[in-house]
Amino acid sequence: MKLHANAKINLCLDVVKKRSDGYHEMDMIMTPLHLHDTLWIEPSDEEQYACNNQDLVFDEHNTIVKAVKLMRETYHLKDFCKIRLEKRIPMEAGLAGGSADAAAVLRYFQKQYELPCTLEELASLGKQIGADVPFCVLNKLALVQGIGERLTPCAADCSFSVLLIKPKEGISTKEAFHKLDFSACAHPDTANALHAFMCNDRNAFYRYAGNTLEYSAFQMMPKLAEIKKELYAYGFPFVLMSGSGSTIFALCEKNEIVVKAANHFKDRYPFVCATKTM
Repeated sequence: MKLHANAKINLCLDVVKKRSDGYHEMDMIMTPLHLHDTLWIEPSDEEQYACNNQDLVFDEHNTIVKAVKLMRETYHLKDFCKIRLEKRIPMEAGLAGGSADAAAVLRYFQKQYELPCTLEELASLGKQIGADVPFCVLNKLALVQGIGERLTPCAADCSFSVLLIKPKEGISTKEAFHKLDFSACAHPDTANALHAFMCNDRNAFYRYAGNTLEYSAFQMMPKLAEIKKELYAYGFPFVLMSGSGSTIFALCEKNEIVVKAANHFKDRYPFVCATKTM
């Protein structure tokens, strides 16, 4: 079975507060992108994993391995599987590549074994693997709250061409949250940003949207702030960091502008990609 594992971006990300359990309360708008990894999965006599990226290790920390183990234990499955992964989504990028791969594995098991679970139940199960997995199972525009487990699917006519730029270095999500100063960081208006997006009021969306984690990520990696300034100077109407970084994305209505910009920046950064929201 061939599956696509779509990357995501955070169109808006507000870290509302730190909870008593140590996690952070989030208020986010997330959307999948056409950029995706591809997985080929089939039953096998033994567990087998392969990937075109030799830096990816299939150990107990790998999200694909976790997803296989979770589904086998939850539904008492005995069969093994062979998984081949073609990786396109960069790691440590804020694009949920690992979560998307795990979500694709969950969907495979659901379909392959005709499991008696809804997509919502599968998404809820996925939170045991990572905070972004439930959204990646849903794989559509959504308001995402809590620590990522509360999903409200949204319908909107608004769509964008997207330019993604990621420098070589990644950002530690744990460290980005640790360095947040709630008295100094920005808190975007997620509710109004979502309303504007669903009404296709792009200018209002640009005003209300933002990412709280830019406060700490830009201190940890000043290069990210420079990339954001470069993209605004290039002429993009809206530029933001996705997740905790280190990908900066720019939105535009016209795909030809995004493709031209990708060609302009491709020799300066190790990952530059022109894609679209789904």
